[in-house]
Amino acid sequence: MRLTVLGSNGTYPTPGHPASGYAVSTPTTTVLLDLGPGVFVASVAAGLVPDAVVLTHVHPDHCSDVFALLAALRFGDPARWGLPVMVPAGLVARVAAFLGAGETHDLHRVLEFDEVTPGDLRVVGDLSVRFGAAIHPVPALIVSIDDGRRRLVYSGDTGPGGDLAALAKGCDLLLCEATLQGALGKDRYPYHLSALEAGAIGRAAGVGRLLVTHLSPTLDAAVSMSEAGHEFDGSLDLAVPGMEVEL
Repeated sequence: MRLTVLGSNGTYPTPGHPASGYAVSTPTTTVLLDLGPGVFVASVAAGLVPDAVVLTHVHPDHCSDVFALLAALRFGDPARWGLPVMVPAGLVARVAAFLGAGETHDLHRVLEFDEVTPGDLRVVGDLSVRFGAAIHPVPALIVSIDDGRRRLVYSGDTGPGGDLAALAKGCDLLLCEATLQGALGKDRYPYHLSALEAGAIGRAAGVGRLLVTHLSPTLDAAVSMSEAGHEFDGSLDLAVPGMEVEL
C-alpha cells in the first residue's frame, strides 16, 4: 500500500503546493482522500485514476476540486460515470446548492455519493475504509484504510477528542493535521490540532510512523516539526506534495 501526497497546505494553496489531498493505492485500487484546490490537477499529473474518493468535510480546502473532477468526468470521460464518493452528512446538499443542481442534474449520475457516518465500513477493491468522528464546525470524518496487512489513518481536520486516538491506535502510519503551533491555553481554537498535540496523539497511540500535514502556510514548518518531535520520538516526517510513502 502506498500513500502519495498530492497537496498538504492547511486552509489555502500556495504556488506549487495544493491544499489537502492524498492518494492511497495498491497495484489494483486507488482511493483519493480529499480534493482541495490544486489536488485534481496534481492527481492527473501523477497518473492516479481513482476507484473511489473520500471527502472528509465540506470546507473548500478539502473538497473544492470536486467540481473539477465532476467537469472532467462529465464532459471528458463518460465511461467513468458513477464514481463512488464517500462523504459526511450535508456535503452533497451543499455541493448541489452551489451548482444549482436539482435531482436530475448530471452531478448525481457522474458521482455516486455515499453518505457515511462514524463507525461505517466500506470496501473499495482490496482496501477497507473505516470512518470515525472528527471534532470540527461541520460534520467531518476521520479515515482508516487498510489492505489487510498495513493500516493508515488520516485525521482530516479535527480538534482534540473524537475518534482519532482510538482509530490511530497501533496503525502503521498516522497522517495527522498540525495546523497550530505552540502550547495552547483554554481559549485555544478547538477545531484544529497543534503540532505538539499531533505528536502526543502519535505517541499515545503507538503509531509506527507520523506524517504531519495541514500546516498553515504562514508558519515556519521547522518549528512545527520540532514541536511534534518533542512529543513523538519515532519516525516523523512533514507531508509535502509529491512525497510517496510505502507501507
